[in-house]
Amino acid sequence: LHYHLPMPIERVLTPKVTKVNRVDVGFRPASDSGRSSGVGNVPEESLMLTGDENIVDINYSVFWVIKDAGKFLFNIQSPVETVKATSETAMREVIAKNNIQTILTEGRANIEIEVQEIIKNGDRPPHLAAVLVGNDGASLTYVGSKVRSCEKVGFKSTLIHLDENISEEELISEIDKLNDNNKIDGYIVQLPLPKHINEEKILMMVNPEKDVDGFHPFNFGKMAQNMDSFIPATPYGIIELIDRYSIETEGKNTVVIGRSNIVGRPMSILMSNKSKPGNSTVTLVHSRTPDISSFTKKADIVIVALGIPNFLKSDMIKQDSVVIDVGITRVEDKTKVRGYRIVGDVDFESVKNKVSHITPVPGGVGPMTIAMLLKNTLKARKK
Repeated sequence: LHYHLPMPIERVLTPKVTKVNRVDVGFRPASDSGRSSGVGNVPEESLMLTGDENIVDINYSVFWVIKDAGKFLFNIQSPVETVKATSETAMREVIAKNNIQTILTEGRANIEIEVQEIIKNGDRPPHLAAVLVGNDGASLTYVGSKVRSCEKVGFKSTLIHLDENISEEELISEIDKLNDNNKIDGYIVQLPLPKHINEEKILMMVNPEKDVDGFHPFNFGKMAQNMDSFIPATPYGIIELIDRYSIETEGKNTVVIGRSNIVGRPMSILMSNKSKPGNSTVTLVHSRTPDISSFTKKADIVIVALGIPNFLKSDMIKQDSVVIDVGITRVEDKTKVRGYRIVGDVDFESVKNKVSHITPVPGGVGPMTIAMLLKNTLKARKK
């Protein structure tokens, strides 16, 4: 019961299926509503997902999308004729791109409502600014996504795009202007910065009350004390995913791979905090740790933020572990129109059959990062 789908489709809706003997799948263009038809209790709207190459598999619990550059997940079993599935079960077990999109849509809707209330009361909407130095392709794409996300929820956004040869003093002057601008609630300095600029010095210049990236030591320290603060957006997004999918963390062994102040260190703190999610026993490993697999093989949860494509292999994890992939790297691929494909730090193909949960790349942690940035900006506005 495998079907190679000949064209891109939009999303996957969990069907309730029993005694399926044959499924005939047909599609209209991705911009239209997809339809599937077949024998058995297969609902009309059941198969839709954006991707280059998709295989749909029927197994014991759900329609699985099991191949498409990593936009779906785990627990893939041999197909059987009797399929028992409910939306509730699927939401517990699957972190797929379509389900993450549901979380994002709900989050945006909640933020929009709050923004409308602010405007209704005669106040201005939240205002997020982004400082971008140079023309790094990935940074341009990321900042562009942030600007578009602001527009969708009714925020005002400002992009301050500076020449890559700007001096450190000139950049500090721009940051001072943002600190003094009462109409800007929060701002981010997009990293990485050019090599001639001291990133640590620049981040220290950011007003902690406008530090919606959560990188300033003031906010980092409050987070470490489990106090109310701006939490770095990527770890914040991961915590939100873990919470939404009801993944148990209390008493679990968590291994965080990577020690950056942006992801690894804050992630280790949040997972060990006396909170829910949290209360985990955390080990932080990094590029200088010998035999990383000796730690990951014992882990219930592995969070990978090392920046090495396909680093985590199947033989490095235990059965039914949870894997969160933070990595995102462009790898040359001449078969793709753009000449490259996006991969994470996890070797998805070797890992997918072994884990209980895994985030896709792209479409997993990345969108959640932007969502949490908006949440932090709204928080700054309300303060």
